[in-house]
Amino acid sequence: MKKWFAVLCTLFLLTACGANDNNDSSNNQKDELKKVTFVLDWTPNTNHTGLYVAREKGFFAEEGLDVDIIMPGDAGADQLVASGKANFGISYQEGITQARVQGVPLVSVAAVIQHNTSGFASPADKNITAPKDFEGKTYGGWGSPVEQSVINSLMKLEGADVEKVSIVNIGDSDFFTAVQRDVDFTWIYYGWTGVEAELRGEEINMIYPTDYTEKLDYYTPVIATNEKMIADDPETVQAFVKAAAKGYEFAIENPSDAADILLKAAPDLDEELVKASQEWLSPRYQDDAAQWGEQKLSVWENYAEWMYDNKLLDQPLEAEKAFTNDFLPTKENK
Repeated sequence: MKKWFAVLCTLFLLTACGANDNNDSSNNQKDELKKVTFVLDWTPNTNHTGLYVAREKGFFAEEGLDVDIIMPGDAGADQLVASGKANFGISYQEGITQARVQGVPLVSVAAVIQHNTSGFASPADKNITAPKDFEGKTYGGWGSPVEQSVINSLMKLEGADVEKVSIVNIGDSDFFTAVQRDVDFTWIYYGWTGVEAELRGEEINMIYPTDYTEKLDYYTPVIATNEKMIADDPETVQAFVKAAAKGYEFAIENPSDAADILLKAAPDLDEELVKASQEWLSPRYQDDAAQWGEQKLSVWENYAEWMYDNKLLDQPLEAEKAFTNDFLPTKENK
């Protein structure tokens, strides 16, 4: 009996040691991953799904990265990325264009969505179906000069007068509340707010700037880093973009599963909205591009030219320096 007891004790100790060794190995492996910070532009939503997929499915870890996804706070994503306080972040072609003209070294390394899916939304009963209908109406925005310029340029195409539009700043106000209380129309991403309107059974009219000029078909949003990161640590940039691409490719092929991953990371989100939004947005991540994330020089040039012509830039943009496709995965390194 004593002999068997000794054997059992030995087996228990060996098993325990093995378990400790495995735990130590797992912890050491995590410690060996390079810590990277990614800052969102807003609260988690389906623009960000591929990033959460890449983290949950281990795509970042496979590339040697431990990615912390954080909220922007008061500073904003562009400022945190430009200053190096975050390695990567969600940005917009508009923001990067303005930043670079001002000497801020932000660089877009991937387009999250291939075409501009934003536009001016209004309740159907307000009868705003074309830019000329903006006359006599109140627009609620976030206080950017770009908003008035876009409204003005669209109205000019129809011979309408932007001076007849009242423009007010509604900040972060909810679209549905604002259009019932304060304003007639505002600017939304259809993939989120438009889909929510569908679910709520509220009929809205959409006016997409891209229907009127290709110069307003720009990349929104994008994934950005800064020039110093690219110069000093291109391996990490390559690893991050490769893993993010796998995350978005998974979301393209598996919208329902990808939505579940986003909901796991952000359980306060409305499940029905996330699921519906993901179904709508997933095919639009890559759309007609050769691969997810790809950006074209012509898109950067067109929008910068439009901004310059509308006096939103002090000088022309060196568009070729504002973005790069160099870190997108190729067939060889996928």
